[in-house]
Amino acid sequence: MAEDYWAPHVTVAALVEQAGRFLLVEEYGPDGELVLNQPAGHLDPGESLQQAVIREVREETSFEFVPTALCGIYQWTHPENGEQFLRFCFVGQAQPIEPALPLDEGIVRACWKSLDELHAESARLRSPMVLRAIADYRSGGRLPLDGLHYA
Repeated sequence: MAEDYWAPHVTVAALVEQAGRFLLVEEYGPDGELVLNQPAGHLDPGESLQQAVIREVREETSFEFVPTALCGIYQWTHPENGEQFLRFCFVGQAQPIEPALPLDEGIVRACWKSLDELHAESARLRSPMVLRAIADYRSGGRLPLDGLHYA
């Protein structure tokens, strides 16, 4: 008899700051509402965490992302449905891809927001992990990429 198996959603996110503004996406949330999120998504089978975050940024923003550090690892439980997420948030640099690629389904646009704008629009954030990662980033939180190992 097979035992019950449970695993959290493993996700990656990118934190990019340029001139005091953060790269975000406007996307449709699970209930159809328009929300703000860092470029983020699920880890696909067979890919590393770094490969996943590079792919997700490309698909959601049409930017080429170069991760430089890990900002943090976040565990969050959705208060309404109980789903749990394990999010690896990477810090790095991003440049637009020319010509721009089509964005993933559900993504309306990539945009840049200041911290003040994010606080003013905090009710539109996909999860509290968005502001938490930015706070950690601004306080100097960085983990070296050489701490990630793949077998």
